[in-house]
Amino acid sequence: MVFAHDTEMSLQAAVTLVNSEDVDEDTLATVEDLDAFFEEFEYTGRRDGDQAELDAVRRLRPRLRTLLSAERDDAVVIVNEMLAAERAVPRLVRHDAYDWHLHAVENEAPLATRIIVETAMAMIDVIRADEMSRLALCADDDCNGVVLDLSRNRSRRFCSTSCGNRNAVAAYRARQSAGA
Repeated sequence: MVFAHDTEMSLQAAVTLVNSEDVDEDTLATVEDLDAFFEEFEYTGRRDGDQAELDAVRRLRPRLRTLLSAERDDAVVIVNEMLAAERAVPRLVRHDAYDWHLHAVENEAPLATRIIVETAMAMIDVIRADEMSRLALCADDDCNGVVLDLSRNRSRRFCSTSCGNRNAVAAYRARQSAGA
């Protein structure tokens, strides 16, 4: 584990949210999609479960993309602005199966607010550890997805298995045609 569990979950959630806005298929198009996202990333607290909440979460994607693809010093400015705007007050909490970890906004805050604050808090760990290289853009020339590389050897280059497979097939075909 590179970071604490809550940091990794928040980063993975942010990357998934940003990458849900794909030109071919938006994977966060319905309230049911948001329900699945909420469950997958083990969010706690308030859930409105309506179109307004979905719209608010979808509107976060450009802000999160900017943060996740920023240079370190620029990310600091963005994180500070996000935390100040939401009046984040870090505190230790323990719930469900997780030991003490940080929350910085009340459970009754809107989901979009909690996502922004939790992502900003996770980025504090990334910035302080000088691990911005763990975030990158997908190496597929036709993709603008964000990659979160939590591997030990920092070898992840593609945002999804689809992008990785597509590039592996293209490389194989290029080798085959070069040898022919």
